[in-house]
Amino acid sequence: MMNSMSRTEVAKSIVLRYVTPISFQEIDQYQSSIEIEKEKVIMLLSVLKNEGFKQLSYLSAVDWPDEQTFEIIYVLMSWTLGYHLMIRTKIDRNSPEMPSIIAVFPGAIYYERECHEFFGVKFPGNPTYEKQLILENWDDIPPLRKDFDPKAYSDRKFASRAYSETYIVSDPSNHQKMKREKRKERASSLRGEKR
Repeated sequence: MMNSMSRTEVAKSIVLRYVTPISFQEIDQYQSSIEIEKEKVIMLLSVLKNEGFKQLSYLSAVDWPDEQTFEIIYVLMSWTLGYHLMIRTKIDRNSPEMPSIIAVFPGAIYYERECHEFFGVKFPGNPTYEKQLILENWDDIPPLRKDFDPKAYSDRKFASRAYSETYIVSDPSNHQKMKREKRKERASSLRGEKR
């Protein structure tokens, strides 16, 4: 490792050259989590990319309804260091908007679309963030928000069904179980095992 510094020390020294994080937490010897202000995200991501964190491994959000915030999360990877940095920032939940990072990491175009679809976060600068990616014809609030009610959605969208309280064995002679046992015996005999 560089000058006998740990991976975390190297990553932290890079970050501290450019920003003063709200928090810096070492998760383990291969990853750290950094919280910064929203306004510094694009600059820090650009710097980190130039410093060797060339892979955007993940972009998503966490819903914190009690705080009325979304936490936007970016995970970068440095193959040289063998290290992950999680960059986190909080945005207003009532008008969730985060500038797009596709100018820095072009592959973020799909992560941002997914984050918009599942949390409702807008990404100005990404011309396709509103285009559906996974949820075709979705007509409710984004489903990973904690105030989304899956039962109410299911009750509204799908016909009600009655289910039996008892379990019915459709193969009372256990024919499938006997077939599995015969396959196990055959495999054992082919390996030369004795039963």
